[in-house]
Amino acid sequence: MIRVLDMLDLVLAWVYVGVFLCMVHTFLPMRRNWLVRILAFYFIGMIATVIVYSNDMAGLLGAMLGFFLYMIVFHRGQLIEKTTAVLIFYPSVIAVNYLTWNTGRRIFFSVTDAPSGLSLGRTSQQMLIEAFMIAFFNLIRLLFWIAAWRFLRKYLHQITSSLTTKMWMIVDVLMLAPFVAIFTIIYFMPESLMVVYPICAASIVSSFGCIYLSAYICNSVQTAYHAQELEMRQAYYRDRISDEERVRSVYHDLKNHLLVLQAQAGNGQEVQSSIQGLQDQIQEYENYYQTGNEILDIIIRDKARAAQERQIDFAAAISFADGAFIEPLDISAIFGNALDNAIEASEKLSEEERIITVKANRVRELLVIMVENNALLEADSQKNIFGERMEKNILMKNRTTKEDAFAHGFGLSNIRNAVQKYDGQCSVKAGEGKFTLKMVIPIPT
Repeated sequence: MIRVLDMLDLVLAWVYVGVFLCMVHTFLPMRRNWLVRILAFYFIGMIATVIVYSNDMAGLLGAMLGFFLYMIVFHRGQLIEKTTAVLIFYPSVIAVNYLTWNTGRRIFFSVTDAPSGLSLGRTSQQMLIEAFMIAFFNLIRLLFWIAAWRFLRKYLHQITSSLTTKMWMIVDVLMLAPFVAIFTIIYFMPESLMVVYPICAASIVSSFGCIYLSAYICNSVQTAYHAQELEMRQAYYRDRISDEERVRSVYHDLKNHLLVLQAQAGNGQEVQSSIQGLQDQIQEYENYYQTGNEILDIIIRDKARAAQERQIDFAAAISFADGAFIEPLDISAIFGNALDNAIEASEKLSEEERIITVKANRVRELLVIMVENNALLEADSQKNIFGERMEKNILMKNRTTKEDAFAHGFGLSNIRNAVQKYDGQCSVKAGEGKFTLKMVIPIPT
């Protein structure tokens, strides 16, 4: 029976190591080489299961240094991100291991008359109870980290996908509190004092609370930036509507004046050339996009002009009168972000391959929007229509290939949030050198 419990204890310990590795990987991805990942699993096992005793400075410093070196060797990211990972996970690992080990030890000696120290001289019953207590508290530790991973997984990803360098420094300052607390309490407090327990628990709660607070700060900053950006867009498009109305009001008169001048000029080659140039410049107003929505008219017109300047073949077939229930800011978020990034992706192609197609129409009780463009396919990854790397679930990854990731990393989330606001869905299809973003939004009855 003792042998079975020992095997169970070993299995529980390594399952816990796997869960903890997934949690760290959620925060900072591991390097992609499979041999490196296998080694990472082995080394994180030694760190995640370490038990630091009271007054053990060597153990505290050794575990901390080992964890830091592990992050540098086996995980991707900047040095400040790896430092933050140590500040986040190290206090919790030390505190949880200490609590489970010390609690099990106290219970064991309270229910048996086993001598302290080595296991020599203990009866078989005492050894069985000891093996059971070790396996039981390993199970408690495993369940704790499974629950922590499920609860914190979303917040850990939000931190790593959005923070700037200055914000990383703020997170590090927040994480110093539980780090210093666990470091001080275990080293300076003797094991016999029960005050160690609530302080260890408070250190764990503080560490996880700092994660939630950091994610909340990121979301608040993103929301404020998103609102500011959309308000600026709406003001811009309102100005453009008034400009367009003014220009179109004089277009027909100007066209008639040019025809009269052309007739009066006779065969004057220079005058005829000047008149033809003016006619070419105003010709685009005859192909004005009528989508059924004034804001969308301006957006499509702006993006069509931007595509034309970059020698991109742009085609739009849009009937958006049934989309009146969508707010102007959300229309801007959906079409503006999608077309901006489609243009960016198209610029990487040769001129004859640059094609963007945007369609929107009502299909029964649904409003269907599609943006399609040609794009390059890379050997190890793919670029989506947003000019960004595709992940397993492209609409859940808020990454960007642009230099200013904080400013430009909102495109995917803005589109997704705007569509989901109306109970819609987004999907991305990649294949044969084409990327297609499709959005389906139910029309309210």
